[in-house]
Amino acid sequence: PEFGVHYTWAQKGLLPSETTPGGHRRFLLRDVEQFRSRGGQRQDAPLRVLVVEDDVQVMDYLLELLPEMSHPLVVETARDGFEAGSKLLSFAPDVVLLDLMMPGMNGWDVCRRVKSDPATAAIRVIAMTGYPSELNVRKILEAGAEYCLSKPIDADKLAHILFG
Repeated sequence: PEFGVHYTWAQKGLLPSETTPGGHRRFLLRDVEQFRSRGGQRQDAPLRVLVVEDDVQVMDYLLELLPEMSHPLVVETARDGFEAGSKLLSFAPDVVLLDLMMPGMNGWDVCRRVKSDPATAAIRVIAMTGYPSELNVRKILEAGAEYCLSKPIDADKLAHILFG
């Protein structure tokens, strides 16, 4: 990013800094590294989650489950890979919960596109599938997903993955 972007991050309180008597900003390396590891978000900012799922029942389950977690979240949904692609930039999620088996663009293709684009490569991808074969899991992890969860989704496991 250009200088102006760093200054804006500092003005918004997203990136801690000190101002010198001459009006210059100084950033500590550890603060910059922490800021980068948070994806440019404040530590207390809500986690932005994009749920990409074509099965209405699974989507409804996740939309009930996510707000019950003890962390602030902002959730957006997409019913297929094409809709997910349009929401990646407009919604700017921190995490994508991604179904593998969808009509049109499947989860593997979505994940590869997310991870190959510098504008979205830092987004965490958590895959979900009702068919957790060794081949499916290996392929999605190779595409860049952090995890591949089996459906039905275990709430505790998902919370641990999202929040540590």
